[in-house]
Amino acid sequence: MGDFEYPVFSVFAFLGFIVSLIPLPWHLQAWNSGTCYYMLWTALSCLNLFINSIVWHGNAINSAPIWCDISIRIMLGASVAIPAASLCINRRLYHIARVHAVTITRAEKRRAVLIDTLICVLWPIVFIALQYVVQGHRFDIYEDVGCYPFIYNTIVAFFLSDSWPIIIGLISALYCGLSLRAFYHRRVQFNQFLASNTSLNASRYFRLMALACTEVICTIPLASFLIWLNTAAQSVEPWVSWENTHYDFSRVGQYPAVLWRQDYLLVVAMELTRWLPIACAFIFFAFFGFAAEARKNYRAAFWAVGKLVGFSPSPQLSNRCARLPISLF
Repeated sequence: MGDFEYPVFSVFAFLGFIVSLIPLPWHLQAWNSGTCYYMLWTALSCLNLFINSIVWHGNAINSAPIWCDISIRIMLGASVAIPAASLCINRRLYHIARVHAVTITRAEKRRAVLIDTLICVLWPIVFIALQYVVQGHRFDIYEDVGCYPFIYNTIVAFFLSDSWPIIIGLISALYCGLSLRAFYHRRVQFNQFLASNTSLNASRYFRLMALACTEVICTIPLASFLIWLNTAAQSVEPWVSWENTHYDFSRVGQYPAVLWRQDYLLVVAMELTRWLPIACAFIFFAFFGFAAEARKNYRAAFWAVGKLVGFSPSPQLSNRCARLPISLF
């Protein structure tokens, strides 16, 4: 990889930030906390990557140390938060497939949002805090990439850092399998439920299922591959002591592109972790950015802007552009 990535990567990172947030309003209205957290964490990751790719294009200067402290924590949090959001989606789909756990009352909705918040917000915060145990120094800066966390490669790092995306992915895969099994055994009741429920249809359910399955299929192999890259690129050191791991902790590693791009495994790991959040953003938009409810919201937004500049749709079009009922998803 070379400088030809600029500004292509920056453009895609910014577009990923935008398309992640487009479906957010109607998912917020529907209390879809799992999908909302997926969108927010993906958008935050893409924005973080966009800023880094602009600020550190062509240099590895430590020009914004406070931002780097924030940036590396966004990266660390997102590494478990995006799989955790997928887990919440799969968990919700499983309860729906069982036909008796769709939230109805406001209290039940609040309870579901609270559980998703604990999984998608509190756990990533705890995970970020735990990374200090295995963080060898403050951060690294790679030319053309930007800020990057440095995790000291020990067996402790495997348990505190590397293994969690796989663990979350396995739990999510279990829920995904249970959802498919429950749907297969109770498909008649499930179809009857959908037929009687004006806020949920099969299209929305299966789009969520497709997204969640895609995440499960990708998360476990990619996380395993990154662990292999870490062990292949540098040997796993023994844990000696807290003092040894955090020796000269305030140090900032600065690596020009001509140096770090000579390490093929490092380049593969770097580019893979950079492009994954962008891929998540566009995959999500592919499933939800062109759906019927999305098109209706686009038309409603278009005519709302049109009214500001002096034209409005005909009554027939106005009726067609009426807002959809708030759905479960």
